[in-house]
Amino acid sequence: MFAKMQKLVVSSAIAVAIGAAWGTPSAAFTNPVDCTNVPALEPGHIVGKGPNGEDAAGPESVALSDEDAEKVRKGNFKVGLVFQFMNDWSRAQISGLTETFDKYGVEIIGTTEADFKVPRQIADLENMITLKPDGIISIPVDDVAMGPTYKKVADAGIKLIFMDNAAKGLSYPADYQSVISADSQGNGQIAAKILSCYIPENGTIGIIDFGITFFVTNERTKGVKDWFAANRPDVTIKQADFTDPNKAGDVAANFLTANPDVQGIFAVWDGPASGVISALRAQGKVLPVTTIDLGDQAAVSIGQGRYLMGLGAQRPYDQGVAEALALMQTLIGNQPPAWIGVPSLAVMQSNVNDAYRTVWKKDPPKEVAEACAEAGKCDQ
Repeated sequence: MFAKMQKLVVSSAIAVAIGAAWGTPSAAFTNPVDCTNVPALEPGHIVGKGPNGEDAAGPESVALSDEDAEKVRKGNFKVGLVFQFMNDWSRAQISGLTETFDKYGVEIIGTTEADFKVPRQIADLENMITLKPDGIISIPVDDVAMGPTYKKVADAGIKLIFMDNAAKGLSYPADYQSVISADSQGNGQIAAKILSCYIPENGTIGIIDFGITFFVTNERTKGVKDWFAANRPDVTIKQADFTDPNKAGDVAANFLTANPDVQGIFAVWDGPASGVISALRAQGKVLPVTTIDLGDQAAVSIGQGRYLMGLGAQRPYDQGVAEALALMQTLIGNQPPAWIGVPSLAVMQSNVNDAYRTVWKKDPPKEVAEACAEAGKCDQ
């Protein structure tokens, strides 16, 4: 099957990198991806479907008309934000949410984060309900365990918009009014394509995955596996799972020790990817890593060009804007689509600075510039 595919010759720059760090593929092998054409790594459409198989609507589907905007401004609405944990992604979401709500006179009365702990998020939601907001925007720590508590939100007559993943046991539009998510499968495809550029024929890759049922991370890993199955069936995939993100590096270290044949790693988001890179350094290994999410540390690592070779980026600020608009639509009696997908973004060393500005709406920190200056291969 792979021999029959249309093949693109690996660029000389990529081939040199492969040869220097991970061993040159055989002369007969050609890779189906051109990693020098970064925009072409993006799917061009929303790949994934919603948690109940819905086709994606675009963020433009919840834009407010002038008439609707005036209704929102007159509503004196109050909303609460309930996160699963706090990181760069969460803070960018908050920026997009806050600036959009401020624009239309909607007050955020509380913001919580649960440090990935179900009991804490249950308490956060129950406390938020007592504040009687008009709406809540939230992402569940665990979509099964949190279901009954989110049902209390609906039963209290509070409008509910989910980030990324709907809790189980709730129905659209009676219990929640929309799910807004990055295209996780699309981002997984990007990560798979980039990793493929560094894996020789009949190679082996590892996946360090989140071992909890979680829609967006499941979709990312599906995107990676599906892409390799369709485009690089010669590649063997091995996997290890973590449940505590803080211990992803330990899981990776044990996995690498047990599987010395692994030639590259996909980690399910940028925090665990940092753990993978730490494990590689501790073992004196240099392997290509790809992931999802362009946090500051990931941007620095891509700029250095040694371990993290690229990633598929969410657009959390833009997602926050779409979530705010969707909630405002439902607060004035309109019905947003069941699932709204935000397009994925490919990031490599050659576009890391521009991608950072696209994702975070600000210039990269000086550490990224310093890493890029040392490597000398980044954009400006």
